[in-house]
Amino acid sequence: MISGRILLVEDDPGIRKFLRVALESQGFVLDEEATGRAGVARAATAQPDLVILDLGLPDMDGKAVIARIREWSQVPILVLSVRQAEEEKVAALDAGANDFVVKPFGIAELMARVRALLRSSASGTVPEAEIVRGDLSIDLARHEVALAGAPVRLTRKEFDLLALLARNAGRIVTHRQLLADVWGPAHEHDLQYLRVFIGRLRAKLGDDPAAPRFILNEPGVGYRFLDQAAGLAPRSTGSA
Repeated sequence: MISGRILLVEDDPGIRKFLRVALESQGFVLDEEATGRAGVARAATAQPDLVILDLGLPDMDGKAVIARIREWSQVPILVLSVRQAEEEKVAALDAGANDFVVKPFGIAELMARVRALLRSSASGTVPEAEIVRGDLSIDLARHEVALAGAPVRLTRKEFDLLALLARNAGRIVTHRQLLADVWGPAHEHDLQYLRVFIGRLRAKLGDDPAAPRFILNEPGVGYRFLDQAAGLAPRSTGSA
């Protein structure tokens, strides 16, 4: 029998009770949340093997929950929703959902889809939701950064830029990739814009571009987040 930990994010207590009985009878451990923000936080702390998610949550749209979780995790996500329109299904899948079941649903079909997602999951574990490099910690789920235990206040774009670099620690991330992923494809060539934000990040992190601890410039190519655990040593960086 396939088992594991499932996170259910659903605001309808009747559906939660129904699914609790069905899932626990099949040997699953169930965590429950009724709001999107609580669901994102629980996904980070409980490390579920599967997330079952309603789209119509009281505090935020389910697609936004998917996008937040996908910033740091590839845990399988099964959407349960009354929304039947094709564009809703496509939008949820494009946001990162793995499957979509329309309410009302048959429990046998739902359980079959749950088992299929768990079987096809590339890994039985969920990546860590926090990146720690020396005295710098980046909480990808809560969008919080701390340096030597003190909070570092970043704008959303500054955080997105730092998180993208940190998730690829030790690897060069090109200027174009950084600009496209953080600001969108229309900004792929706004190199000066990127330099300004890198400068702001370095200032807030106390990172000297001449002797970087965190962000290394690869001239003409992009930037690399130094993987201190792997012992990567800074090379000639230039000023940007």
